[in-house]
Amino acid sequence: MKNFKYIITIITLSFLIYSCGSKETKSVVDNSTPIPVKVNALHKDSTNRFVAASGKIEAEKSANLSTRMMGYVTKVNVKMGQKVSKGRLLVSINNTDLLAKKAQVNASILQAEAGYKSAKKDYDRYVKLFEQQSASQKELDDMTSRFEMAKAGLVGANEMRNEINAQFLYANITAPFSGVVTNTFVKEGDMANPGMPLVSLEAPTKLQVTAMVSETDIHNIKKGMLVNVLVKSSHTELTGKVSEVSSSGKNTGGQYLVKINLDKTEKKVLSGMFVSVQFPVEKTVDSKKTTTVYIPSSALVEQGQLTGVYTVGNGNMAMLRWLRIGKTFGDQVEILSGLSSDEQYIISADGKLFNGAKISIQ
Repeated sequence: MKNFKYIITIITLSFLIYSCGSKETKSVVDNSTPIPVKVNALHKDSTNRFVAASGKIEAEKSANLSTRMMGYVTKVNVKMGQKVSKGRLLVSINNTDLLAKKAQVNASILQAEAGYKSAKKDYDRYVKLFEQQSASQKELDDMTSRFEMAKAGLVGANEMRNEINAQFLYANITAPFSGVVTNTFVKEGDMANPGMPLVSLEAPTKLQVTAMVSETDIHNIKKGMLVNVLVKSSHTELTGKVSEVSSSGKNTGGQYLVKINLDKTEKKVLSGMFVSVQFPVEKTVDSKKTTTVYIPSSALVEQGQLTGVYTVGNGNMAMLRWLRIGKTFGDQVEILSGLSSDEQYIISADGKLFNGAKISIQ
């Protein structure tokens, strides 16, 4: 009986093995519809057309107002963002001691004026007496000395009053020009110290850009050069002209300061915004050509902190390639690494792309 069961088991296993071996192997076929895409060849700029630099917008006329005297702030008459006209009182500092000094100076002026008038009368009288030979030369000389001393005393008293009046200018901080208050650094009751900023003021009607240019590019930047400026936050394109070019990078870490006067600005362009500046470079025979790669920013794919682009792989498949990008100007982004010179990248697709997706190039 056991042998019979053993034989049955062997026959069953043999039948299963035969059945499996007789089945044909079926291959898996991807029948998904290719995604229509548009591609673009890698754009290489080897003509050294421009130098790009980062900068910041600032007002041509700006000031941090301070005082040269010490005292308590009695009143701050403006708020941040408030428009003020030239001569408007901004900050008042306690000036009790100045008022006391001014009273003393005024009293000394009255005393000096009285002494001057008395000395002048005596001098005029002795001049006439001397002409009539009724006074000696010594008496006239003594009276002349007294008159000159009284006159000098009056001049000195008036100069002291001018000094006090000048100090009152530092007790009452006024706007040196019409503009907008961009910040207030003190409040009522604070102690104002010499040189400490109290209020910052800007005239936003005229804006300029300060940009830092590397030492390899600064020799190409010339005063009067027309440049293009892109505001990074709003992608607003502006134009301007180079007004100043620094000839030393000693105090700027090897970078060279360049100032650009903007032509026309929009209301949404504000002081303090960061920009990209494009300087046109004059072509010379001896200039070294550099290869710069740019692609449209619309073709980029961002995932967290990573930035990439879909390229065309073997068999017309979409392949996501991570990139290292550089400066941005307009809708073009500089590619530092991640794409080869002959590679194609996808600029648009009529569907959602993913790694390995089938594509058809339009």
